[in-house]
Amino acid sequence: MEYAPEDLSQRERYKVLTSFVLPRPIAWVTTVGPTGVVNAAPFSFFNAFCESPPLCMFAANNRPDGRAKDTLVNIRRSGEFVVNIADEPLARAMHESSGDFPPEIGEPSYLGLKLAPSSKVSVPRLADTPWAMECKTWKIIDVNGDRILVMGEGINFYIRDELWDREAMRVHMDRYHPIGRMFADRYCRTDDRVVFPAAQGPK
Repeated sequence: MEYAPEDLSQRERYKVLTSFVLPRPIAWVTTVGPTGVVNAAPFSFFNAFCESPPLCMFAANNRPDGRAKDTLVNIRRSGEFVVNIADEPLARAMHESSGDFPPEIGEPSYLGLKLAPSSKVSVPRLADTPWAMECKTWKIIDVNGDRILVMGEGINFYIRDELWDREAMRVHMDRYHPIGRMFADRYCRTDDRVVFPAAQGPK
């Protein structure tokens, strides 16, 4: 079975991509609105792309009525955001924050999520997340008028202390339990892990 993208509707293309490109990491993005309301929204078309400089990117589509989402509006105004990563204890709240909240209602406040000040941007991070990256906007790309790619440069990292081996510069994987996005309302845990020896190549 094969499809040419132009033979599918937008919804059908979305379903093909999200059914097989998985699990996907989730950027739980916090931003601040013009009245100081803190917004938190998850985006699963997301990943980190390089380390020099540290760049990440997520895709934000418009609302069904064509309006830009609060996250994008806030980033365009301030040029700042924080990418938070959810773990299992925060998974349900992360999912609930994907609902259609009006700009005057902040998801963290509504869902009872604690905030903590960031060090280098004015946008707070979610206090209980295992990892967060404070970002300045690096580039914004309008794909086709209803889908925007937001690229951020990470200028500060937060790591929950008990998750990080400072000497080895390595995560304690037995303590870190991130959540991945599958499709629709389905997510996955990441505790069933496989370790392969280093690849050697032909002798």
